[in-house]
Amino acid sequence: MNNSTPFEDIKVNVKVILSGLWAAVTLCYLYGDYFELYVPDKAKGLVEGTNLLDTPLKLFMAAVLLSLPAVMVFLSLILKPRINRVLNIVLGIFFTAVMLLIAVTSLSLWRAFYVFLALLESLITLLIVWYAWRWKRL
Repeated sequence: MNNSTPFEDIKVNVKVILSGLWAAVTLCYLYGDYFELYVPDKAKGLVEGTNLLDTPLKLFMAAVLLSLPAVMVFLSLILKPRINRVLNIVLGIFFTAVMLLIAVTSLSLWRAFYVFLALLESLITLLIVWYAWRWKRL
């Protein structure tokens, strides 16, 4: 085998890239919420009902909000380019802002993992905006 032989490289459709980025950010959200269960008193607050999502309405609103990135995994593959591009830019900017706010408000030793994931999620959602913005026209 010749080491100087280049590897095959194919151009990946922007829809597939966007879908993959939404999948990655969704997994990061899940990991962050799971790891947060290890923060002292977090599980106690869940059992006692003394947490941020302490009403049915707040819990429902959180479910709606966090369903958007998961649904974007699929929508990025099937939507027409124009609406796809706009939706990816708008939601990408929105989730970047949300995660940066969470990173800033989570600065503590026990939540260092959360800050790391929030910054990583912000990077991923900025990539979503970048790829959608640079989507080539025919």
